[in-house]
Amino acid sequence: MGATLGVVGESGSGKSTLIRTVAGLSKATAGTVTIASRPTRIQMVFQDPTSSLDPRRTIASTIAEVLPEMGRRDRRDRVATILDKVQLNASFLDRYPHELSGGQRQRVAIARALTCEPDVLLLDEVTSALDVSVQAGVLNLLRRLRRETNPTTVFVSHDLPVVRYMSDLIAVMYRGKLVEFGETEEVLSRPSHAYTAQLINNHPSLHRSEPSTQRVASMGE
Repeated sequence: MGATLGVVGESGSGKSTLIRTVAGLSKATAGTVTIASRPTRIQMVFQDPTSSLDPRRTIASTIAEVLPEMGRRDRRDRVATILDKVQLNASFLDRYPHELSGGQRQRVAIARALTCEPDVLLLDEVTSALDVSVQAGVLNLLRRLRRETNPTTVFVSHDLPVVRYMSDLIAVMYRGKLVEFGETEEVLSRPSHAYTAQLINNHPSLHRSEPSTQRVASMGE
C-alpha cells in the first residue's frame, strides 16, 4: 500500500505552497521536484471543492471529462460506479455542485481525482472546512480508498491529531522550512524540534495511547 505523508504546521508555514509546487501549480524558487525519476500521475484535492468544481456542469459531466473515450451509456455507468466508491448513489449524476452539501462536494472532488488512477494524491486541508461529523466520514472514506487504490498520499493539515490518524510519516514545517521528518508515532512521541514539541503540547489528546482522534474514532470505518 502507498504510504501517506502528513504535512503539518500552522497557517503560513508553507504547507500548501509545498504541495502546489509538487503539483506544478506553483514554481519553485530554488531546487527541483523529483518523484521516482519517472513519469508520475499526480492529482490534487483542494480545501474548497466549491471553487474546484465547475458550477455549470453536472456531477456526471465533471467526472466523465477525465475518463477515456467510450460510449455515452458506458461513461454514465462508469461514473455511477465511481460515485458508489465515495458513497454517493446514482441520484447524484445529474445534480450540480450547488445542490450538494460541502461533504458531498468533497466526495465528488475525491472521486474525480481517483478516477485518473494517480500515483500520487495530494490532499490540501480537505476536511478543514467541513463540520466535525462530516470530517470523520470523509477521513474514514480516504483511509478505505487508500487501501483499495494504493496511491502515495500527501495529506496537508494544521490539525495534528487528524494528521496522526491519517499518516504513516510526518513532516513538520515552520516558517517555510522543513524542521522535522520521520515516522508519525516516533516524531509525536519523541520530537526533536522545539516547534514540534509546541504543536504537540497544544493538543492534549495526542498524549493518549490511541492513534485516532475521538471525533474520528467515534464514527468507525
